[in-house]
Amino acid sequence: MSATRDAALAARAAALALAASSGADRDAALLRIADALAARAYDLAESNAEDLARAAVERLPDPVVKRLRFDADKVRAAADGVRAIAALPDPLGRTQLSTELDEGLDLYRVTCPLGVVGVVFESRPDALVQIACLCLKSGNAALLKGGAEALSTNRATAAAIAEAARGPGVPDGWMGLLETREDVAELLGMDDLVDLLVPRGSNAFVRHVMDHTRIPVLGHADGICHVYADRATDVGMAVPLMVDAKTQYVSVCNAAETFLVHADAAPALLPPLLDALRAKGVAVVGCPRTVAATGCAPASEEDWRTEYLDYKVSIRIVDSLDEAIDHVNRYGSKHTDAIVTEDREAAARFLALVDSGNVFWNASTRFSDGFRYGFGAEVGVSTSKIHARGPVGLEGLVTCKYKLLGHGQTVAEYASGARRFTHRGLGRDCPL
Repeated sequence: MSATRDAALAARAAALALAASSGADRDAALLRIADALAARAYDLAESNAEDLARAAVERLPDPVVKRLRFDADKVRAAADGVRAIAALPDPLGRTQLSTELDEGLDLYRVTCPLGVVGVVFESRPDALVQIACLCLKSGNAALLKGGAEALSTNRATAAAIAEAARGPGVPDGWMGLLETREDVAELLGMDDLVDLLVPRGSNAFVRHVMDHTRIPVLGHADGICHVYADRATDVGMAVPLMVDAKTQYVSVCNAAETFLVHADAAPALLPPLLDALRAKGVAVVGCPRTVAATGCAPASEEDWRTEYLDYKVSIRIVDSLDEAIDHVNRYGSKHTDAIVTEDREAAARFLALVDSGNVFWNASTRFSDGFRYGFGAEVGVSTSKIHARGPVGLEGLVTCKYKLLGHGQTVAEYASGARRFTHRGLGRDCPL
């Protein structure tokens, strides 16, 4: 038996125990993890330095190196994030529905963990912390595969988390660290042990996972995000908002990659926007009308479909709100898209017709984040519609079960007409 399957078997056993654990025990474990991370901040940063040194030798792209960095300050910030997760309400055991089927026959729908969650994520060591702790909070076991670039950091971080979590209600084996592509290939075949897969990465990678597994997949695809400056745009608002969406952190999936500008707004908006972008070192490409207006380089058809994750943006001038919506729905990745306008009706139309998990009015796309939404953190961003969409926090990591509490009733009594269903709402929590 392989080490990967051993880890999955241990996770399955741990998941059954976690499902019966108390919220207090899981929160106590999370606080121990937070304290351990903060205490070991410099040790973890030293492990991260090994990865950064290897990245320099291998000449990895700057966006990858930026995501990879996990210095002492970032470790302490991750610890604060764990404390925020611990402070959230327990997502388990919540009664979503309570119905009296008949006198003494009561039905309850109650939240419960998914079971074993497998997550393959990019070279961000802080993502390991967030994902593991969200899984623990929601009573799920986790099988985690980070980027190979972060191998030393992930090993040290996972060891610190596993050691600190030991205690009442938290069984060994609840978190397993996978390290190779072969591990991932084996994971895809474990539909008997794994309940959900969350692949974070390119559309090609997500599609590969979907095509090679029978396990349900929560897709986190490309982040081709748009900001549309409508004809009723306030230039003083739009410029800093659009610059923030592009440059506040370029190597993340909620950074804007394309700006759409209404033709009526372009003369006033484009000059200050390009000045602000170029001051930040952003390369600009555009449609023929944008090239004529600004002198920027021309955009190719592929630019509209590209997630740059870098200091580059494409700009297109459009003649109407509907043209902007059509562009977003054609080229976007259904992640996050925003409109900047003083026209409330235009904003409502954009938010209704853009088919994305996150749609914003007069706000930067960078707000699309589990922590900023108050979820504590996120296990990923889903661009699918079942079972969770947008930033996936605790609610996306739970499912439900129906609990029926009776007193010896049989279906034959109802089939014969001897008894009748009442189907009356109870309005109370499940007592078990």
